[in-house]
Amino acid sequence: MAEAKKTTKKAAKKEAELIVEAAPVAEPETDEQPTAEKTVTKAGKHSAKAVKQAEEKQAKAARKTSADSDDKPKPAVKPPRSKLERAGKKYREAAKQVDKDKRYPLTEGLGLIVKTSTVKFDASVELHINLGVDPKQADQNVRDSVVLPAGSGKTVKIAVLAEADDEPKAKAAGADIVGADAIFAALDKEDIQFDVLIAAPTMMARLGKYARLLGPRGLMPNPKSGTVTTNVANAVSEAKAGKVEYRVDQAGIIHLAIGKASFTPEKLLQNAEAVMASVRAAKPASLKGIYLKSIYLSTTMGPSIKIDTGAA
Repeated sequence: MAEAKKTTKKAAKKEAELIVEAAPVAEPETDEQPTAEKTVTKAGKHSAKAVKQAEEKQAKAARKTSADSDDKPKPAVKPPRSKLERAGKKYREAAKQVDKDKRYPLTEGLGLIVKTSTVKFDASVELHINLGVDPKQADQNVRDSVVLPAGSGKTVKIAVLAEADDEPKAKAAGADIVGADAIFAALDKEDIQFDVLIAAPTMMARLGKYARLLGPRGLMPNPKSGTVTTNVANAVSEAKAGKVEYRVDQAGIIHLAIGKASFTPEKLLQNAEAVMASVRAAKPASLKGIYLKSIYLSTTMGPSIKIDTGAA
């Protein structure tokens, strides 16, 4: 009887152990919510590549939002330096002599411009005249030539295309290169060894095919500039004496060298007055507004000086 009770207790204990082992183990409680498994396809918006791109886009947007919400002050941007601040020491010292707010009379400006030359060579003195013209209009395309009374200060090499009878006259007047055959042979090789080309009207037909070579260099003879003429000897004499040609650029500005820094102020004044008289005489009849808008003097690589237009 006792043995039967022991067997019954053992069986009950073993059954209880089996029930405990079969019971599910409770997982610890957390605040995280179970996430749904994402289905990945081979193509489309659920493909691995598309899912990765979407995640990167979300991360980028989050970073941008975080950067926008950042209250850190942005570093101050330094303003660009002016031309005077970027210039060399010699230029800055020369510029101190010029009052930028003053409009100088022509005589005073020419006396000062020589003192502001900063280069070691004999710098050119340049005149820059801003005209109130429209160069796109044919009748407002100001262009002319003028003989500088004191000369240009440059050694000009002149070539002459003329008939055989006029070649000795051109040579006597100071022409450096004479002889049509020699000049055309050099042009065929694109060998240009002259600064001014003067031609007789009868030579222009043969010279036409070299227009693309000479035109961009400003060497093509033109009746308006006096380089196409029957009196080649006189044209050579004027070119040697300092005859220069000027014309407005696309912005309506004339840029012209009127001498050298080694010239005296009196010589520079003579040249400047001759140029200004020519420019005034070339005023278009159709122009209704202001003709002389501004005038500046400068030397090669030197500071500029503003000139009073009423006193020029």
